[in-house]
Amino acid sequence: MSTAQPTPDGVATSEHRRGLIAGACGYFLWGVLPIYFSLLASAGALEITAHRVVWSMLLCLLLLAVLGQWRTFTTLLRDRRTAGRLTLAAVLLAVNWITFLFGVLTDRVVDAALGYYVNPIITVLLAVLVLRERPRPAQWAAVGVAGAGVVVIAVGLGSFPWIATVLALTFAGYGLVKKTVGAKVPALPGLGVETLALTAPALGYLVYLTATGASTFGADGGGRVGPAGHAALLVASGVATTAPLLLFAAAARRLPLATLGLLQYITPTMQFLSGVLLFGEEMAPSRWAGFALVWVALVILTTDGLRLARRNSPRRGASD
Repeated sequence: MSTAQPTPDGVATSEHRRGLIAGACGYFLWGVLPIYFSLLASAGALEITAHRVVWSMLLCLLLLAVLGQWRTFTTLLRDRRTAGRLTLAAVLLAVNWITFLFGVLTDRVVDAALGYYVNPIITVLLAVLVLRERPRPAQWAAVGVAGAGVVVIAVGLGSFPWIATVLALTFAGYGLVKKTVGAKVPALPGLGVETLALTAPALGYLVYLTATGASTFGADGGGRVGPAGHAALLVASGVATTAPLLLFAAAARRLPLATLGLLQYITPTMQFLSGVLLFGEEMAPSRWAGFALVWVALVILTTDGLRLARRNSPRRGASD
């Protein structure tokens, strides 16, 4: 009795489904980070970031050993050019983390959400300015509409939305650097090199806090969680940092860029809703108007990306 073998179409469908699940889970985890980090408010942005780095490094080392990717990791470290680019990516990511945490801990989660909404627009600009790509008319339109939205928000608030701007610039820059590294760098070893670049300053800062009695590790979490809970959440920040990055990498290998682009809006939407509904941040009319313009820009950009993906995809049966 013969056993049916999976067809290529079946394998592709299964891989696509796995990619969707991984991507959705990764972006969902990023979306709930404001709630998670709000429980650690007494630690402050710098201490939380230092703990994220140190515990992420330990987790990466464990996974590298268990999954047999240690040799790839050490090979990347010996490649000065690649290691240098990954170090630059790590610095951009650290600035992004600190800015994001500052936004969360100062009740500006909506500003953080705006940054990740604007990120695809900044990515288009970087592609034009750095990679010398030729933008399509729809991309220019999206950039213009999003820029108008940011201006409306700035005028309404009476101040420049610097948190959103820094988040958008650093994450788009991180993506650009990772793109220049290319697919030759596997997800876990690459993340290990990035995290290692930040480990020494992070560990030094934690030692300094401990020596000066300013560390909150093991202290009361400001009435939100007890000492043990506060310490556990700081340790678990390594998992909260590493897991979505690895899920994103798994999704990126299995999904078309257009699909991944649609999934990315899960994160800022969840953050926006958290800021408005859970943290009670005020949304003035000018803020709503500015966000509406940004959302229109994203619709333009997404529609253009989907149209291009359909145009470039091979027609079914073309190879028959």
